[in-house]
Amino acid sequence: MKEKRDIDQHLLPKHIAVIMDGNGRWAKKQGLFRVAGHEKGTKSVREVVEGCAEIGIDFLTLYAFSTENWNRPKFEVEKLMNLLISSLKKELPTLQENKIKLHAIGSIESLPKKAKKELDEVIQKTKSNHNMTLTLALSYGSREEMTKAVQRICEKVKKNELEVNNVTEDIITRHLYTKDLPDVDLLIRTSGEQRISNFLLWQIAYAELYFTEVLWPDFTRDHLVEAIKNYQKRERRFGKTSEQLGN
Repeated sequence: MKEKRDIDQHLLPKHIAVIMDGNGRWAKKQGLFRVAGHEKGTKSVREVVEGCAEIGIDFLTLYAFSTENWNRPKFEVEKLMNLLISSLKKELPTLQENKIKLHAIGSIESLPKKAKKELDEVIQKTKSNHNMTLTLALSYGSREEMTKAVQRICEKVKKNELEVNNVTEDIITRHLYTKDLPDVDLLIRTSGEQRISNFLLWQIAYAELYFTEVLWPDFTRDHLVEAIKNYQKRERRFGKTSEQLGN
């Protein structure tokens, strides 16, 4: 892996999240249908997953399918779901070899039965792996996630299981899909777009944002290393001053 030796192992982001953008534009540039871009993008997924495991990242979350993506043409959605099923089957040996645990967040119940079944099986087969946690955000939308969290909290207040004055940031965090994950340290978005697109809005409160012009199907381990090196040059103050941090 190019320049991996230049990465400071003491300053690694614990949790990296990626908005994998640009599959459709990549396919258009090649004169192909959009689905071809999604298929090529699965190779970049493997590159990044294996790269993160090799570097020593503890948590990797990939924005695989948003709640808004259901509004895409039916043909494309069906192809994406079929691609999800085939990719899960194909990548299971890689997950096992690298001791990677698979996790999923979002409205998983809205996935087609075959896709959900395959997802559940891979999650079950990798549950004992401990090297890295790979989370797929599927049928995921951050506003929906927070709305459901508020609804669950309100229900507990209504049942006198929780006092209103005891609703804290920690309580909210524990009612999110990501309750078992740490906050995001580094958010990467490919394809040159500079927006969050309803992804982990609560969890990226203090994340470092990294935008690259590279389209997702062209994203490699070397690009991952560049993003991490850029992250390591940032001063993460969490509201404090440089002087308070001793810098």
